Amino acid sequence: MPYNEALLNRIREILADKQVAFSEKKMFSGICIMVDDKMFCATHTDKKTGEDVLLCRLSPEDYAAALENNDCLPMDFNGKSMKGYVYVTENGFRTNKDLSHWIQLCLDFNPLAKKSKK
Repeated sequence: MPYNEALLNRIREILADKQVAFSEKKMFSGICIMVDDKMFCATHTDKKTGEDVLLCRLSPEDYAAALENNDCLPMDFNGKSMKGYVYVTENGFRTNKDLSHWIQLCLDFNPLAKKSKK
């Protein structure tokens, strides 16, 4: 399960600074961060490109805006685009300010997001 431990640590630090309770789960060929038992974001290394990516769960408005960003791609799961989920490429979260921006967008949507069925 390839993922970048340094990126995961950066996400952990941002959430700790914001005093957000979270858990981690192995998922999507990487590590998924759960907030309030809901998928929040994830990180893994793309098998094809070897690039680290950040998966973000966003509001419909933020999702549409993110797709206009050159550093974002729609999440494709088995050939199906998953609305509300984007992959942010390494260039989009190089700085802590950039990473904090994506984490905040995920935090903003999390209270409105539906929990997955168990």
